[in-house]
Amino acid sequence: MYMDTPNNKAGAIQQPKPAAVCGCGRVKVPAGPLADAKGHYLARAAVLKALAHPTRLFIVDRLAQREHCVCELTELVGADISTVSRHLGVLREAGIVSDDKRGKEVWYRLRVPCILDFFACADSVLAERLARLGKERDGDDY
Repeated sequence: MYMDTPNNKAGAIQQPKPAAVCGCGRVKVPAGPLADAKGHYLARAAVLKALAHPTRLFIVDRLAQREHCVCELTELVGADISTVSRHLGVLREAGIVSDDKRGKEVWYRLRVPCILDFFACADSVLAERLARLGKERDGDDY
């Protein structure tokens, strides 16, 4: 990058600061005191983004019970194989599921079953929210 500033001679090349890369390897964070923290939060956001679709949540729920091949998940989801494969790819890239090719079939399983703890937490948030909305609708104060 060419920069013409008082501290830089005209036409001199200023080297960019090194960047930290988040866990997914795709998002670069400018170097600095918060680079490691920002990278960590970006990596967390990538995992949450991978879960931010009802079909992917359904797939994770099914894989929590047992491993499934793509053909089984396609039938369970009720979508075409390319759509289900794309959802599985998003989950795999985020590190949530792993795959195993067996002959012509690809089988998927949860890589990190602790993700279900997050589901339980989300269900608690929803239950609390419903209870609060019910009280507000009934006119009760807490």
